[in-house]
Amino acid sequence: MREALNASQQDLTARFLRMLSISLEQVALIRSAILHGHYIGLSERTHELEQELDTLEREVEETCLNAIARYQPLASDLKFYLMVFKSLTDLERAGDYGRHIGRDLEDIAGVFSSGPLQDVLPQTNLLATMIERLAYAFTEGDVAAAREVMRLDYEEVDALYEQMQRASLTRILENPRDLQAALKANRMARSLERLGDHLVNVAERVEAYLLSRPGAMTGQASD
Repeated sequence: MREALNASQQDLTARFLRMLSISLEQVALIRSAILHGHYIGLSERTHELEQELDTLEREVEETCLNAIARYQPLASDLKFYLMVFKSLTDLERAGDYGRHIGRDLEDIAGVFSSGPLQDVLPQTNLLATMIERLAYAFTEGDVAAAREVMRLDYEEVDALYEQMQRASLTRILENPRDLQAALKANRMARSLERLGDHLVNVAERVEAYLLSRPGAMTGQASD
């Protein structure tokens, strides 16, 4: 029974990390499109990744429920399954927002100069770091890394969101003809902010799970 539980948890760990890596791939595609000015097909590529994430969500959900029903795990193991299970919706929604950002960015790329599009880069860099720190927290049992995800969102991602909102309003006032594109830029900023919020939700669950285990690393986040 113990071997079966360990194998199940290893499988879930791999799939959970793959879900995080899909979000990271979406963010990397968005960042690369901005850096190189190649936006054609961005919506399709981010959508394909989002579909893969949806498939993984269903598979992980089924695995969690089957393991709980079949093995009736003890409290320590049950906490792991519940942490993963409760995080699925947030990871799926993060993928949705990645797709939305890719779609909106491709739509407005032909309207705005490179300046407004460059506004997205700081947030994509922060989101990539958050995903990487979250994966590290999960695999290494590092509470501080999970808390770093939360700090980055509260202190930096939210501030950049407010900045992008103000920039969108300024563009509308300066050139009302760009209203629709500016509204899409504002929606894109909101999607970036919401993606960060869902990562924070997962980080909070990872933190709570890790703190329930003996010997959790609670110092400064490692490099």
